Amino acid sequence: MSKSSPQSETVQTDKQERLAKALRENLRKRKSQSRSRSAMDKDNQKGQQDG
Repeated sequence: MSKSSPQSETVQTDKQERLAKALRENLRKRKSQSRSRSAMDKDNQKGQQDG
């Protein structure tokens, strides 16, 4: 078994933290897009029913 140095563990931890942050931001963005699309679809359906 190979032991990793403390520095490489820190680098790995930093990388994981950056990845986790990027994933969270991506998820927020996707949720926001989904909500706006859903709202647009509802508006379009109302317009078709009223028109």
